Amino acid sequence: MASELRADIGVFGGSGFYALMESPHEAWIETPYGAPSDKVALGEIAGRRVAFLPRHGKDHQFPPQAINYRANLYAMKQLGVKWIIAPTASGSLKADVRPGSMVVCDQLVDRTTGRKDTFYDGPRATHISFADPYCPTLRPIAIDVLRSLGIETHETGTVVVIQGPRFSTRAESHWFQAPGWEVINMTQYPEAYLARELEMCYINISLITDYDVGLEGMPPVSHHEVIEVFTKNNERVKAAIGEIVATIDMNADCSCRHALTGARF
Repeated sequence: MASELRADIGVFGGSGFYALMESPHEAWIETPYGAPSDKVALGEIAGRRVAFLPRHGKDHQFPPQAINYRANLYAMKQLGVKWIIAPTASGSLKADVRPGSMVVCDQLVDRTTGRKDTFYDGPRATHISFADPYCPTLRPIAIDVLRSLGIETHETGTVVVIQGPRFSTRAESHWFQAPGWEVINMTQYPEAYLARELEMCYINISLITDYDVGLEGMPPVSHHEVIEVFTKNNERVKAAIGEIVATIDMNADCSCRHALTGARF
């Protein structure tokens, strides 16, 4: 692979966030699972090779239920990516998780349906542990960086992933709040799990854009509101990603790199 088609760190952009590096080299990456959401932009941040892919496409042409998650993750793997940073626009299920704050999620609940969510359809059975969905090496780095930048940060949180593209009903939102979950989102599954299947380290940083509709006294969320809050916070997200990229120990080992150990019969 040509040197310009190589990266150690990958970034998936969320809603309203489609630029990370100046004058990057853009390339389509072919995969056995079809085309990824868009061209991958490759360049350097803090002397490290970074690949950026807008998960919805540059023109936001792919709603969450239509994203080719397998192609996106496989493209990163083909480029040599070992670490993935995944900011997302997310809603809050708790009053103290305020819009503009960020949650470094540690748990995930999948409420999606029908998404292609594995690379291992047989003939060999493969059962990978997903007890702890997010990378234990990257999470503390992200928490420290966000706090150093003065960002209101929640160091744990459970994200419930809904199918989309619609937002929740009030009854559904109450249901998700009842167990004490903090965040609601439409893209974290199967993205996070597919990274684990490919033995890549993966973290989510949920930028809270709104309160979900089930919180008492809160008006229904709108897509315009989500984009407006995310856009206002783009510079903070970019700064955080740059610091995280610069801080990663490129030689560190991690349990994520050994996800397939003991996973096959």
